[in-house]
Amino acid sequence: MFWRGVWGYLPANIVQGVVGFLAIVIFTRLLSAEEFGRYAIAFSVFSLVHVAMFTWMEAAMARFWAVESRDPTATAAMFASLYRVVFGLSVVFIPVAALALWVWPMGALFKAAIAAGLFGVPARCVARLIQERYRAAGEVSKAANLDMSMTAAGLVLGVAFAFAGAGGAAPLLGLGIAPLLALPFTLRGELAFARGGRVDPVRLKTYARYGFPIAASLALTLVLTSTDRLLLALFLDEASVGAYHAAYSIANRTLDVLFIWLGAAGGPALVMALEHGGPARLRDAAREQGETFMLVGLPAAVGVALVARPLAEVLIGQDLRVAAAAITPWIAASALMAGLNAYYFGQAFTLGRRTERLLIAMSIPAVANVMLNLLLIPRLGLQGAAMATALSYGLGLAAFILLGRRVLVLPIPWDALIRCSVGAGIMALVVNRLPPLGGILELMVDAAVGGLVFACVAITLNAAGVRDVAVRLIAHARTRSVPA
Repeated sequence: MFWRGVWGYLPANIVQGVVGFLAIVIFTRLLSAEEFGRYAIAFSVFSLVHVAMFTWMEAAMARFWAVESRDPTATAAMFASLYRVVFGLSVVFIPVAALALWVWPMGALFKAAIAAGLFGVPARCVARLIQERYRAAGEVSKAANLDMSMTAAGLVLGVAFAFAGAGGAAPLLGLGIAPLLALPFTLRGELAFARGGRVDPVRLKTYARYGFPIAASLALTLVLTSTDRLLLALFLDEASVGAYHAAYSIANRTLDVLFIWLGAAGGPALVMALEHGGPARLRDAAREQGETFMLVGLPAAVGVALVARPLAEVLIGQDLRVAAAAITPWIAASALMAGLNAYYFGQAFTLGRRTERLLIAMSIPAVANVMLNLLLIPRLGLQGAAMATALSYGLGLAAFILLGRRVLVLPIPWDALIRCSVGAGIMALVVNRLPPLGGILELMVDAAVGGLVFACVAITLNAAGVRDVAVRLIAHARTRSVPA
């Protein structure tokens, strides 16, 4: 199930990556540094509200579908319970959000950006519920198509609103409207699962007990990724927030797309392995995933750090690129550790249904991040914020591993880590000796040479079993090419 999902979600993640980079290229040019900074802060508010209000239901769908789908009655009760709650919360949420914005003493431009994000939250939650059901059921093409359509539509709409003069609200208007366009094609089929079902308070209590700690831990993750922006705005200015967000978007988006790609296939595969095969099958599946995450994530993080300057020259507007390039290596390290936490080591808490411990684990880097930002931003500015984020995620990685092993032991891919580190180190030595050509040419040369060097070393060392896989694929291809 894991590899079927990996290849099935590849087109969606290519679209995610392309759209993510296009968004940086376009919006850092269409929006001023101040407008981009307002968008960054409004996006943080939008994400935090979504997580606090609705994410627990999405988490419940992802974890409990494999169990509830065995019985049509249980399935109907699950869908009736989740969808009626999300529709009820939406009816309450919209007027409360409107009232809060009306009384909140902030500038009109900030209000417009935040309102654009908040009013799109309910539709985005419903779309995420549908997508999580597709993923949990192994309906890879449906999940991928929904993801691609919303991602592309969000960018197109955001750009249109930017040209119309919506400023920092433009990208969020795109993110909010895109799910609404998808629901007429998807929602009716999902609601059919609820036919004949009733709201089950016992089930909802189980879902809430499982989902709320996940939502709270994600809220702490957002605190970890948003505190630096808010404190930069406090200690410096909105333009500094824009530069920081641009750098964060480049490095984090690169790694995040890779981890989301593998995690979209990996999470449901681990649930199925545990529910249908028990601990032994889970260990085998987890070991394979851990090695794959290391093989893909480690060289990607090192590669982003190596090409920080030409990458910023290509993707980021003139006003933001110099400051953004300087902090990109720190953000790349943070993104690697965040991905390992969210998509591998954090699975121990969700698989073991001890999500309250996930909340404890996540509170450690979140609290550390606030303290480190308060300490480092006044002294080091943007560099201080980036360093604080990296140090916080390092503490978080240690906490996730140590606390997660008390719930469910997931193998640590030490062998793959060592071999991939050697490959990444050799790649860095080679790329650092290449001439500084500048711009797109330097980016292409560095990426091509670095990728080739790492691939050669990884195959030579058989990192994460990549040589064994290559040999099997070649043998299979030769077998198929031989005439019967």
